[in-house]
Amino acid sequence: MLPRTISSSLKQAIQTFPALILTGPRQSGKTTLLKGLFGTTHSYVSLEDPDQQDYAKTDPRGFLGRLKMPVILDEIQYVPELLSYIKSAIDNRRNPGQWLITGSQNFALMQGVGESLAGRAAIFSLLPLSVAEIANQGSTSLSLSPWLKSFGEFNRQNTTTLDLSKLLLRGTYPEPSIQLAVDRNFWCGSYIATYLERDVRNLKQVGDLGQFQTFLRICATRTGQILDLTGLAADVGVSHTTTKRWLSLLEASHQIYLLYPYYKNIGKRLVKRPKLYFVDTGLATYLMGVHNPEVLLSSPYFGPLFETFVVIDTLKRFYNHGLLPALYYLRTPDKLEVDLVIELDGILHLIEIKGVQTIFSKYGSNLLRLKKELRGGIKTIALISNTEHSSPQPHETINRSWRDTLVL
Repeated sequence: MLPRTISSSLKQAIQTFPALILTGPRQSGKTTLLKGLFGTTHSYVSLEDPDQQDYAKTDPRGFLGRLKMPVILDEIQYVPELLSYIKSAIDNRRNPGQWLITGSQNFALMQGVGESLAGRAAIFSLLPLSVAEIANQGSTSLSLSPWLKSFGEFNRQNTTTLDLSKLLLRGTYPEPSIQLAVDRNFWCGSYIATYLERDVRNLKQVGDLGQFQTFLRICATRTGQILDLTGLAADVGVSHTTTKRWLSLLEASHQIYLLYPYYKNIGKRLVKRPKLYFVDTGLATYLMGVHNPEVLLSSPYFGPLFETFVVIDTLKRFYNHGLLPALYYLRTPDKLEVDLVIELDGILHLIEIKGVQTIFSKYGSNLLRLKKELRGGIKTIALISNTEHSSPQPHETINRSWRDTLVL
């Protein structure tokens, strides 16, 4: 098992919290991780098992009473009503680290956690592998502050042999990413079929699965773009309301991430249009019909996919260190735009993302102009690019190669 960065946060959480909730998309490694960390100290029960599921639904107290504690309770979304009974069990015996619970979707799970386990559970999200984890450096991956501080260092030796086109095409789910013998097309096709069958099929919010799959494909082609609900609805042939509902399902099941614009007025951030990112570039390229490096590198989708790759890897860095994401994009009325804004302790870090191998000074001009317009509170202005090496640029701008940066 590759070392996962989130491991230290999970170990710390079970020292004080009676329950730990680990959510994330299917196949992101939740069960493997918890079994690897706690398999010798905790029993294991999967609620995906029809017998266990039926028992838990028909006699929840009897089911919980027969568990060997402490326990890893896998796929709680199949019986979310168990959470209220777990609350009672915790209140009767509030020992730390007794309940390790996973869920592949947030639909009913997070509502149940909010209602039943508030103050009793530490909640974490595990997305597919980060670049640092793929490079087998997950155990030493930097948290946000030291990571951003490293942007000004140019004496680190770049030793990664990771290939960008393979990373984008195979994605970051553990199985296709690490096991190169796994056929990427078969895996992606099976994943999408399983997702539609298990996570979407029984939801009342989705009527036509074929139409929903078309919606999924169109969302993949719009990764890295500002969300246009009206255009998306028209392309799929569904109503504006249905489009919003389906987007919520994709977001809740960790298939997409919505990046909201930065405003000093926090309320405005939530009402302006977000940018849509597909969480896994492997699934996105498969849905786009892009299957080989030559087509990928010449495709108009390459730039948005590279941006998606960097944004989602930065999102993982927050989650893996137990932090709430403070990620935004910035766009001014006169169309100045920065791809990624990171806010830490009231300080902003502006990052432009370019999938190019040649850096011109004009690429940093937006960063410099925005630094002047924002008038203070800016710590970092940097590019993350597809160049071979990192280098300082004129006027305090930094160019960071993704190879030097994401593996840290």
